[in-house]
Amino acid sequence: MSDVSEGRSEATRGVRPEGRSEATRGVRPEGRSEATRGVRPEGRSEATRGTTLPDPSDWVCPLPLRETKRIVLGHGGGGILSEELIENLFLPAFGSVGGPARDSALLTVAGGRIALTTDSYVVNPLFFPGGNIGDLAVNGTINDLAMSGAQPLGLTAGFIIEEGLEIEVLGAVAHSMGKAAAEAGVGIVTGDTKVVGKGGADGLFVNTAGVGVVPDGIHIGPERARPGDHVIVSGNLGEHGVAIMSVREGIDFGTTVTTDSAPLHHLVAAMLAAVPDDPGAVHVLRDPTRGGLVASTVEIARAAGVGIELDEHRIPIPDTVSSACSFLGLDPLQVANEGKLVAFVDPAHSEAVLAAMRSRPEGAGAVVIGRVVAEHPGMVVGRTAFGTTRIIERELGEQLPRIC
Repeated sequence: MSDVSEGRSEATRGVRPEGRSEATRGVRPEGRSEATRGVRPEGRSEATRGTTLPDPSDWVCPLPLRETKRIVLGHGGGGILSEELIENLFLPAFGSVGGPARDSALLTVAGGRIALTTDSYVVNPLFFPGGNIGDLAVNGTINDLAMSGAQPLGLTAGFIIEEGLEIEVLGAVAHSMGKAAAEAGVGIVTGDTKVVGKGGADGLFVNTAGVGVVPDGIHIGPERARPGDHVIVSGNLGEHGVAIMSVREGIDFGTTVTTDSAPLHHLVAAMLAAVPDDPGAVHVLRDPTRGGLVASTVEIARAAGVGIELDEHRIPIPDTVSSACSFLGLDPLQVANEGKLVAFVDPAHSEAVLAAMRSRPEGAGAVVIGRVVAEHPGMVVGRTAFGTTRIIERELGEQLPRIC
């Protein structure tokens, strides 16, 4: 018979827990260090054998729980958590009458309609390939107006600055904002500045608001999608989110992926001008920012009560974006864009609209990627190159936090 009984050596045979040294007597699992918390007995190595046992109450789920009593990052991601926060907290508090979600509100005033929007930018890092938080804020606000068919009149700029931010950094951001606004032909007409203590703002947050005018006869909204509509995107998807991640995570993908951030109001004007006899031919416009193409199309399908079919092999995704997303475990269809739009257009006019888009640099890569159907209302379905289909749904939270 072996001299070892139940895996214990002669030195330890017969030693009971009560006999352990004064240094370890009375130490309970709750007192273990963070480094050992969560280590299971079966999986520990020789180096960790003897480590105190884990306390299951300390285990943390990596995904946010729907029943959370505190805000999590996913609440800002444009997914299901964002929708629930808006519908269950903000809308009841503000006394909203409801209606489909839009990028900007439409207000009827004497002489016509105006569009009003606001957005806050907390992107990390502040500077990334092809842009920074400043021009991103200008272009993003202009685009929110454009998605209602409005031409922008003016913007506001509010800054929340953390104590200790370099003046040079703030100056570079402000310069970029002014340049972007001037190139878009829109003025930054008023603003505000606040400074918070160290650790209160992660460097710099920017809030912008914009106001624009909607031309007569233009009625664009997510609820106007109709069966038969062609779904068009204006170009390559996923570039902005990958540009942010390449800098944030310090990952070299072998080539530089730059943000696609750009103002889209001139592109929208060209699209509407392409069908002067039928200004209502463009039914829906949306810039697929947080949540990407998936979040935008799912929201539209639900707002209009229609089904959407996307031909996945037709969706323009650059090889660099596809490779980066594969490496990072991301879905490129859910990666943010800041200079692209998705349009739902009457099929009788889609060729004219497509030609007008391709005549502009912002829409040179425009392509039809799908259609609206009466089947499976409220759902988006992807058709693969092999002819199979899959249901496309939004993330619970977000793949990439703080990309805008």
